[in-house]
Amino acid sequence: MMPSSITTAAISIPRILRSVVCIVLLAALSFAGQPPSNSVHPDPAELMRESANNELSAAQDNTAHFLFRGIKTTPKGSTTRLYVETNEATAGLVIGYNGQSLTPEQRRDEEARVQRFIDNPEEMRKKREQERQNVERTLRIMHAMADAFLFDYVGEEPAPEGAGRAGESLIKLTFRPNPAYQPPSHVEEVLPGMQGYVLIDAEHHRIARIDGTLFKEVGFGWGILGHLDRGGRFIVQQQEVGDNLWEISSMTLSFTGKILLFKNLNINSTEVFSRFKRVPADLTFAQALELLKKEEVVVAAETTAKTAASKVDHE
Repeated sequence: MMPSSITTAAISIPRILRSVVCIVLLAALSFAGQPPSNSVHPDPAELMRESANNELSAAQDNTAHFLFRGIKTTPKGSTTRLYVETNEATAGLVIGYNGQSLTPEQRRDEEARVQRFIDNPEEMRKKREQERQNVERTLRIMHAMADAFLFDYVGEEPAPEGAGRAGESLIKLTFRPNPAYQPPSHVEEVLPGMQGYVLIDAEHHRIARIDGTLFKEVGFGWGILGHLDRGGRFIVQQQEVGDNLWEISSMTLSFTGKILLFKNLNINSTEVFSRFKRVPADLTFAQALELLKKEEVVVAAETTAKTAASKVDHE
């Protein structure tokens, strides 16, 4: 995660999040100068290289779009959103706070917020541009990480909940900075301070989990633009959601630091994505919003039913 993207990571759409997976996978290219492994274990270079190619192909395939739910939790509470992916942009709708449905006033405000993208072409243009910039920054990091990290084989372990394919084992590889890497600009300056591990589905060449931690304070922009404190961490998981299609299932961010020397940066959030449903790939943004509103009614009815059942169980 980069300073330029950390500030928007909490609201970035899961299609952008999916690029985070590709970021670490592309670091497979960093093995180009390493000798092949003589162990009976999978060769990290080859495993990462094949997984990287597979993830890149998947990330560039826009034929599969989904409707899904995200529940984001911070120290201040939780927010529940519904999302629909479209070719125009990703539509998102807040449907609840702290496990409770929106009040009528909150619902009116939220519907007005998303409706502005339909009524005002300039707002839609800004949204597309923001998403484009997020992707552009991500691609820049992807190329940088090709040289920024080295990987080592650790072993196999069962897939954690919400990662990979249920019941299958995953290969664990640790990653560490490549001492020969020199960041070309402030965008890449965080990479030499990061280490962690990845879990890979070796049979299907998909990455199931990335866990990265800053092991030292990292400045960017020669310290002028700010810094990230030691101990910052991110965790991204993805899982198979059917038909060999994978989606981000959760993302945890925990970072502190400063921006422009004076403004404190404090991000502490976890967002879990679920209820993935395939939708037509040619949905327009306006159609996606209508679909979200219908899905909100379904979710509200399910929540009411569960609440009623819970009360009966406790009587």
